[in-house]
Amino acid sequence: MTPTFRGGHNIAMKLPKAQFDRTVAFYRNTLGMEVTDNSGEAVAEGVIQSAAIQFGPVTLWLDRVDNYARADLWLELFTDDVDRATEHLAAHGVPVQDELEPLPSTMNAHWISNPVGIPHIVRLPDHG
Repeated sequence: MTPTFRGGHNIAMKLPKAQFDRTVAFYRNTLGMEVTDNSGEAVAEGVIQSAAIQFGPVTLWLDRVDNYARADLWLELFTDDVDRATEHLAAHGVPVQDELEPLPSTMNAHWISNPVGIPHIVRLPDHG
């Protein structure tokens, strides 16, 4: 049986240090969107600062990553079965790339990339 996939609730824009403040200001000041500073919360390894924007039905995370030279976009995919999804993707030439960013050991998820190199986290949806 083929696993199901659907877009998640989160998009992460990984930003170099030099572009972080200008990008936050663009969304806050130019577009007038509410920007929440989440830098004090637990953020992913390597993420120095983080801000969240409600971007329609999804949350757009602006993550400052000091060792990045250019911006990168990361997407979230929900599936009904992570193990079956991983097997399905591997059968279609899409390997797991968990070296992209460490995941909590308690999280049943994997990183993959699409053919042009955009990272996607494949995980179960949140319930509750």
